Amino acid sequence: MSSAKNAGPKGAGDVAPTRLRQIALVVKDLERARHLLTHVIGTEVIFEDATVAQWGLKNFLIAIGGEIIEVVSPIQENTTAGRLLQKRGDGGYMIIMQTSDAQKRRSYIETHNLAKVIWGHEHGDVVCAQYHPKGIKGGMMPELDSHAPHPNNPTPLKSRFSPWHAAGSDHKVYYPGMRRSAHLSLEGCVLRLAPGDADHEAASRQWEEVFGVSRSRDLLAFTNARMGFVGGREGEQEGLVSVTIGVNGREKIDGILERARKEGVCGDGWVNMCGIKWYFVLTGHGEAKGKL
Repeated sequence: MSSAKNAGPKGAGDVAPTRLRQIALVVKDLERARHLLTHVIGTEVIFEDATVAQWGLKNFLIAIGGEIIEVVSPIQENTTAGRLLQKRGDGGYMIIMQTSDAQKRRSYIETHNLAKVIWGHEHGDVVCAQYHPKGIKGGMMPELDSHAPHPNNPTPLKSRFSPWHAAGSDHKVYYPGMRRSAHLSLEGCVLRLAPGDADHEAASRQWEEVFGVSRSRDLLAFTNARMGFVGGREGEQEGLVSVTIGVNGREKIDGILERARKEGVCGDGWVNMCGIKWYFVLTGHGEAKGKL
């Protein structure tokens, strides 16, 4: 059990329901990534954020049901994403989580010197905080955000297609794309630890204690997905290894695998896109039942 869970009366240091809302990747060839992800997975781009140009980037966001895969690519020299791309090649960039009160958690993190905030933003009902990846196991930049409940968004964490600031300011514009990908769900991801580090449980415990994500032994238990870790290996970079996508419908999952085969990106039980392994698993939840 983590010290965060046993910290006495309930406060900012306790675990809280947390949603894995978005995973960001970095690639050299943005257009190739756009083609592969939309065509193979059978989803669509729901937003391109012009404001990321301030960090020397271009991006696009695709819908995985109510969750998001973002892909960024540097358009200027000497960007954080560009340096990561030079070091590792195509692959993972950020883990973006949604909690009920990101400002409360940020205060706790800063008070206890658990991680360094490198960017923060507050606007309307939205609070965002990006944390420096140094010292955070798994080699991904963590971001913890929140939407405050209001009449048009009463249950931000529980509503599958709830508004998400990264997809733009107008929910009516991107909501239909989320609905059209309702047969897809983000089931989880796996991060590789640094070479020489094989302690999966210590990694999950750190994320629990810093970001307040519930933990089940060596897995982080988000409300909608799981995140695990694999031991580091010499010669292999720390970072995102794989993403698992649930697909509701045998015909749909067969279509994904057939399109992957035609694109020449099939591996041994996975699909190889954007420098990571993609696993597709058959799910049985219906649209009426829904999924967090």
